[in-house]
Amino acid sequence: MKNRYKTQAEKYEYISKQHGGYYRHNFTDHAYLYNLYFPPKAVFTHLKDNIQNLVLNYPMAQDALAELVGEIIQQPTESIVVGNGAAEIIKILSGHLAKKIIVPVPSFNEYANAAPKGNVVEFPLEFPSFQLDVDKFAAEAIKVKADMAVVVTPNNPTSLLVPKADLIRLAQKLAMHNCMLIIDESFLDFADNKEQITLEQDIDRYPNIAILKSMSKAYGICGLRIGYLLTANIKFAEAVRNGIHIWNINGFAEEFLRILPQYKQEFEDSCERVKSDRDIFYKKLSDIKGMTVFKPAANYIFCRLPNAALSGPEVTKHLFIKYNIYIKDSVGKTQPDADRYIRIASRTNDENSKLIEALKNVMYLKNE
Repeated sequence: MKNRYKTQAEKYEYISKQHGGYYRHNFTDHAYLYNLYFPPKAVFTHLKDNIQNLVLNYPMAQDALAELVGEIIQQPTESIVVGNGAAEIIKILSGHLAKKIIVPVPSFNEYANAAPKGNVVEFPLEFPSFQLDVDKFAAEAIKVKADMAVVVTPNNPTSLLVPKADLIRLAQKLAMHNCMLIIDESFLDFADNKEQITLEQDIDRYPNIAILKSMSKAYGICGLRIGYLLTANIKFAEAVRNGIHIWNINGFAEEFLRILPQYKQEFEDSCERVKSDRDIFYKKLSDIKGMTVFKPAANYIFCRLPNAALSGPEVTKHLFIKYNIYIKDSVGKTQPDADRYIRIASRTNDENSKLIEALKNVMYLKNE
């Protein structure tokens, strides 16, 4: 495919409308959020060695896929639904199952985007802390008669966690009103003490909780498209499964799930590397005068630009045009002062340092 741009400014306009394929365009991607240190080379070698079978044969259907994920997360098959990325499951939850869904904002836009018009209630997070007050959230969910509530933890774009005790209290309040709580834990592998924070191992105690997880982020496999939903509510799991077609996962994704248990230690080590890079990055960003930097629990950092600096969209554009670095501004999010906020994915220490210098150089540029 021929590139549809001649200048760096045209390249920016083109890239800002895309939802992937970034690797074809030669720039540093601090926008998308994935683990740079996983999978190890051995995984790619294995897929290459088996490419003929993977291409020529039908992949497995849902029950066998759920068994593979069950082995990875130590959960029963009937509690799991495997999606073509979390996005496929979100489409079923928001678009087909929920009659009224409530989502704290700012958040991952897909929950609201996938819902039919009029079915979404957006609940603003506390400002300017962006914390979720679960008691107010529960009260609003009950008031609007929501049958589904969503909490992303760590949240995207803020990278902030919702405490486990708060989530349990929220689930218990919603249970009395027949409201399912969807907890999106896609970025939880990058949080400290993730074993104490996740609700996966407690899932059988809360039948109105479903955990959703995109494996693309933590496992660095965006192109394979794998996500799963986990719930002790078998009736709910069946309703989600009914929305999925028979061969929703391709052979490469299936084979990845099959061999993943062999790489448990490599995966844990990769997450530690991501966290270490992110923590150094957080300290450096916090040193920028006037910048408000939210302490991250995921592999990306949410910042408010100083009042005297350029806006988020201007900084994003200058970074790309002058330094070939791409970040995300918050203009598409539902929040106050959206044009003052940016979200930056943490990459390697070297790339993070280059971004810091570039950011300092463009923040106060006069608009040309």
